[in-house]
Amino acid sequence: MTLIEQAINIRLMRLKDETKSENIFNAAVELINELGLAEISMSKIAKKANVSSSTIYVYFENKEDMLNKLYLSVKKKMSLAVFENFDDSISLQIAFETCLRKLADFILNNKNDFLFVEQFSNSPQIHKLSRKEGTELFDPIRNLFEKGKKQDVFKKVDTNLLVTFTFEPIMQFAKDHLNDETKLNEDNINKIIQMSWDAVKA
Repeated sequence: MTLIEQAINIRLMRLKDETKSENIFNAAVELINELGLAEISMSKIAKKANVSSSTIYVYFENKEDMLNKLYLSVKKKMSLAVFENFDDSISLQIAFETCLRKLADFILNNKNDFLFVEQFSNSPQIHKLSRKEGTELFDPIRNLFEKGKKQDVFKKVDTNLLVTFTFEPIMQFAKDHLNDETKLNEDNINKIIQMSWDAVKA
């Protein structure tokens, strides 16, 4: 076998592995949202993903390991969506509003991922390191607040408070929307963004 053929085979094996891993993640998210964290098992996930139970353990040590890796995978996907082409050189208010609009778009287009993150974030199974890494993925907005506090644009309070008043309103409203209790439409998104801005600006 030539070096080129070996490289092609390695590439194909990696693609196959990534596909299996993604299938397992997708199956886990669907089952967790359907049954809840306490009711899922590795065997149920394997069946849903159409792989053998032993295959899952090739990728993950156990259920807790899989859930934490899934959590970080979804948080990364979310942060990439929110901060794509992020430019902190523009107006702080525009940068702030753009992040919230992108978050709303992500939630509306990735319902299962959002619900999983919300559920697992409050689970005792989440590792401190996973929570820390997940938080660090949103450092661009924290850096924006630090910059804005120096410029007297944002309230000079703990940055965690600014993050909470920025993201929690739209995330809570989104959960109500997904439960058919309200509508996360353009008008409401605009109102939430304005109210969140009013809450954090100096």
